[in-house]
Amino acid sequence: MKEVPIVVLDFGSQYTQLIARKLREEGVYCEIVPYSEKIEDIKKRNPKGIILGGGPASVYAEGSYHPDSEIYNLGLPILGICYGMQLINQYFGGSVIPADHQEYGKAKLSFQSDHGIFKDTTCGQIVWMSHGDKVDKLAEGFCKIGFSENSPYAAIADEDRKIYAFQFHPEVYHSVEGTKLLKNFAKYICKCESTWNMGSFAKEKIEIIKKQVGDKKVLCAVSGGVDSSVVAALLNEAIGDKLVPVFVDNGLLRYKEREQVEAMFKSKLGVDLITVDASEQFLSKLKGVTDPEKKRKIIGETFIEVFDKEAKKHDGIEFLAQGTLYTDVIESVSVKGPSKTIKSHHNVGGLPDWMTFELVEPLNEIFKDEVRKLGLELGLPKDMISRHPFPGPGLGIRIMGEVNKEDLKVLRKADVIMLEELHSTGYYEKTWQAFTVLLNVKSVGVMGDNRTYDNTACVRIVEATDGMTATFAHIPHEILENISRRIINEVDGINRVVYDISSKPPATIEWE
Repeated sequence: MKEVPIVVLDFGSQYTQLIARKLREEGVYCEIVPYSEKIEDIKKRNPKGIILGGGPASVYAEGSYHPDSEIYNLGLPILGICYGMQLINQYFGGSVIPADHQEYGKAKLSFQSDHGIFKDTTCGQIVWMSHGDKVDKLAEGFCKIGFSENSPYAAIADEDRKIYAFQFHPEVYHSVEGTKLLKNFAKYICKCESTWNMGSFAKEKIEIIKKQVGDKKVLCAVSGGVDSSVVAALLNEAIGDKLVPVFVDNGLLRYKEREQVEAMFKSKLGVDLITVDASEQFLSKLKGVTDPEKKRKIIGETFIEVFDKEAKKHDGIEFLAQGTLYTDVIESVSVKGPSKTIKSHHNVGGLPDWMTFELVEPLNEIFKDEVRKLGLELGLPKDMISRHPFPGPGLGIRIMGEVNKEDLKVLRKADVIMLEELHSTGYYEKTWQAFTVLLNVKSVGVMGDNRTYDNTACVRIVEATDGMTATFAHIPHEILENISRRIINEVDGINRVVYDISSKPPATIEWE
């Protein structure tokens, strides 16, 4: 087990993954483990510090999550965040009670001393609160080092034991100087060095892939998106001609997606791509299915069947490679802690028992922004790695209800118009993801002198850095107006266009 400078214990907060990403941005490698991780396994990672993340429960509630108490005896610096702070205070004899007024949103953090953890940050900085409980009595040995208007114990510390805690969430975007606070803990208190980067990650993964694969072949699932393209490039570096890249046309692709992917791999990666047209197979299985989770699972299972059939045409294939990301894993299943399942991802959860492939998932511990950096490190062109994310289930989860050829045709036309307008105005490069959803909600309209009763299209454009959180993009009204006008005028079957102004959370980026 390799050394991990910072170990983050997961208590179920949807924000926990952001702690890891913020620290990695500062060059400090860290791993997230369940709150229940055995102390022996934590020791094997040889950490220099431990962070206790947030969580949805109350520390005083029956069945609440508590780590092995031996973590407090390791002599390592510890940082508690929100739920983690309350755990620390309770463990050392303080009390935590329900707050008279729950605190969600921005607050001003003030502090009265130049404490090391506040190095190079501003007194009165904006932080993000999200808690319904509060510290009532401070544990012996701790002192208040920061406060806000509604949180007298916004930050506490026990200098002798090198234990620190915040009631707020420094990892979220709204905590303006939160990254500096995490950096101060890791670098100045835990004495971690900035050695984590995509160059070292690439070299390490290439060696791991070589050892894992040996002289066998790897079937690589290719979509043409950033993730699978980076996986293919990484495998090409590691195993060369033992890579068998397969692109499956599932009938759920965007306009001319197949042709674009084939051209991109040939001209920019120099890899011979095998294309399988399985559109009829996918669409027949989706007929009559309206439940989003069922659609995702059917698509995922059918992908596996198609890849298995293709693999039998080649000798020596024992591995299946996928572009699974950290965020995919977290949103699908609680493999690293008690986080709630948000939605299933088609490429997460292992393979069915009847398959004999071993999975190769070189990206499943890194975030989207890190994948893009890795792509640049591997020499991929910027226009390839800057493509917006496209979900594995494709347009199947951008049509509300049953998926059929006619709706796919309508959606493709609307979607390509929206993308054309974003590209022509420069807003494609300025945003994280943009797409159109066919709502299958009909409304009355008027075109010329005629009454219409047609479908509604929803345009979704968001800004994000890793996909864990996102805000709707503030696109100029004239651009949105052009998108709406063109879709309604050029796409038969749509007479209304709406713009999604929800953020993640509480919404997800995709609609299904």
